[in-house]
Amino acid sequence: MSALASTTQFHTHTTLTPRIKPKPKPKFRTCFSATALPTSRASFSDPFVLQLAETLEDSLPPSPSPSLQKLRDLSSQSLLSTHWPSRKDEPFRFTDTSFIKNSLIYPIASPPELDHVTNSVVDTDVTNLVIADGFVLNSASNISNLPDDVFVGNLASDSTVDDFHWGDLFWSINGLGAPDIAVVYVPAGVRVENPMHLRYVSVQGGEKGSKKLPLSNPRVLVVVEEGGEIGIIEEFVSKEGSSDRYYWANSVLEVVVGERAKVKHSCIQNQSLHSAHMKWTWVRQDTESTYEFVEVSTGGKLSRHNLHVQQLGPDTVTELSTFHLCVSDQTQDLHSRLVLDYPRAYSRQLHKCIVAHSQGQAVFDGNIKVNRYAQQTDAGQLTRSLLLEPRATINVKPNLQIIADDVKCSHGAAISDLEESQLFYFQARGIDPETARRALVFSFGVEVIERLHHSLVRKDVEGHVKGLLGSSSRHK
Repeated sequence: MSALASTTQFHTHTTLTPRIKPKPKPKFRTCFSATALPTSRASFSDPFVLQLAETLEDSLPPSPSPSLQKLRDLSSQSLLSTHWPSRKDEPFRFTDTSFIKNSLIYPIASPPELDHVTNSVVDTDVTNLVIADGFVLNSASNISNLPDDVFVGNLASDSTVDDFHWGDLFWSINGLGAPDIAVVYVPAGVRVENPMHLRYVSVQGGEKGSKKLPLSNPRVLVVVEEGGEIGIIEEFVSKEGSSDRYYWANSVLEVVVGERAKVKHSCIQNQSLHSAHMKWTWVRQDTESTYEFVEVSTGGKLSRHNLHVQQLGPDTVTELSTFHLCVSDQTQDLHSRLVLDYPRAYSRQLHKCIVAHSQGQAVFDGNIKVNRYAQQTDAGQLTRSLLLEPRATINVKPNLQIIADDVKCSHGAAISDLEESQLFYFQARGIDPETARRALVFSFGVEVIERLHHSLVRKDVEGHVKGLLGSSSRHK
């Protein structure tokens, strides 16, 4: 596969060598540029962060890839002046991260044995790449159904990436501790029929009472060139039989959507209810591109997703649908940001959340920014939440910033319990109150679940959510 033409409107030079599939060595130049999010800075070094950074640096050998080594070096420099977030920091005002800080954190320095992973990987017809404890496991993956020109594999030893972008502390921790970068590359004009299933399996975990918190840092780059199409399914799970383990999964996914390209992205987070799940998703959309995202998040004692979408050209389409469920003393947190700088953008965001535990907490901070030149933008945002217990908590902060003057924008927020009139409707037809309540609660989340882009995944998620809600109602 020859190098791409210099007319490509992105910014990163990358050379890849396939390690999973014996294909010709792909070389491509893709560059993107986006304004980095503001990071939490302190005028002094944070001893805890410095100690964690030193531990991360010592846990992995020098990378054979210059790009990955550069990422680690820049991340290390960033951590020198970054403090651990507290409730005094606005982005973490409602999110308590002391669970992580008070644990005995140790980075996972080597990949797990294959037999510890294979039982946790569901055998379906979906093309899959397995990432266990942050390491790409080629032998457990199946990419045989991909078109010849599509590349899936590790960042090669001779790869170079010229540009990096930054989020917060956890983004930098991932950059310093990532053992590798998995790459999904779709060349111009190629449509991938089968979705690419990224299965993140957390194998190592601490026992209750030990306070041990193994840390993994999976990192994935998805590049879809002009006119290309692909479906991406991310699934975060625990190793079979270890759903009660303590661990910290700290992942980063970058998605580059080229001109007139299309990406359908589904994310299912079903990790241990004792784990920490910190995730960054950073998306860049070029002219006339489409990005559709659907997330169902039910796991983690502390789960936070930072979702950032940057528009790089006019006539983009962005659809974000998320459903979060708390059935124990969990925190489910979504911080999303959509930045529109060009005309005629179309965006829709729907966030739904159910808190079914008295000590459960949900956070939604959604920001849509329509800048001066984003004229004729059509943007809508809606968040709806159910509080099913008296002391359950939801903090909602929808934010629509409009600088352009020729736009059609709206947003709304609603928080409530189930209405008595709805329950009465079922009871009047002979359905007992408990069955009616379960049906109404489940149907509240189905609106998002039905948008998942693959039928097998959708069916599994429906069964899992029904089980969680049924278990929650039995324990009341």
